[in-house]
Amino acid sequence: MSEKQWKQVKVIDSHTGGEPTRIIIEGGPDLGTGSMKERRQILSHQFGDFCSSVISEPRASNVWVGGLLCQPVNPEAATGIIYFNSAGVINMCGHGTIGLGVSLLHMGRIKLGQHRIETPVGEVLINMHGKAKVSVNNVASYRYQSEVELTITGVGRVTGDIAWGGNWFFLVRDHNLRVALDNVANLERFAGGIRSELARQGLTGEDGGEIDHIQLYGPGQNGADSQNFVLCPSGAYDRSPCGTGTSAKVACLMADGELEAGQTWRQQSIVGSVFEVCGTWDGPRVLPEITGWAYVTAESTLQLDPDDPFKAGIR
Repeated sequence: MSEKQWKQVKVIDSHTGGEPTRIIIEGGPDLGTGSMKERRQILSHQFGDFCSSVISEPRASNVWVGGLLCQPVNPEAATGIIYFNSAGVINMCGHGTIGLGVSLLHMGRIKLGQHRIETPVGEVLINMHGKAKVSVNNVASYRYQSEVELTITGVGRVTGDIAWGGNWFFLVRDHNLRVALDNVANLERFAGGIRSELARQGLTGEDGGEIDHIQLYGPGQNGADSQNFVLCPSGAYDRSPCGTGTSAKVACLMADGELEAGQTWRQQSIVGSVFEVCGTWDGPRVLPEITGWAYVTAESTLQLDPDDPFKAGIR
């Protein structure tokens, strides 16, 4: 195929609790045979334009999360996966892994039951309960620091926890904002101020990782235990309850004795969708199991014309 011909990328789209996922099933770059962590670095450093072309406007938007299927290192794993959004490559994605499960089932690559998935932050287990219902046994999650105080310009003092659930989160419970869909603009500004202050102070996760997700939460609706607002690295808010964020939150709840091992927590998103999560102790850390629902929305072939001035997306 010459440079002047169209480059085709085949994808399957789905949404998990309202949050879209785009899985690349053909036409992605060859990242070699290293670990998912090593291949994540290659994708990040060498193929940023490709990721942007798939996930940014005009073919998608900053709401979307993409996933590149990779040959796993472990022959017993169903696949390897590396996730990214319009801001770049990310560590892990809970809603994306639920979407990945229904996409693989839709393709006929897996059947109902349990399957191993390799990610850059470790191996996770998915359990396909049906065509839409999926449980994810996520990576070990934990609270790194509690009651961290920040002073936000125009707001004042904010206290929150730094926790890991596959990505680094700053979780805030005590705030004066309504966690509601009609209040998104205020929530975005508030959470953006927190992320900027974290960066200004050089506050990071345990391994120096950027705290790139901000989670605000309040009372749940319609029987849910809590409702959250999650600001993602792309600047968009998560339409789903956020799998890695809920894992981080459950780790904090269990550390505080507010949630017992094996007890189900129903986490509601800003749009009203719900994940059911329970955790068990693994030493000082928590092993979360996230259950959610996803639906395939499209099978398509993206056309990346070398002559298109926006081939690599609008950034």
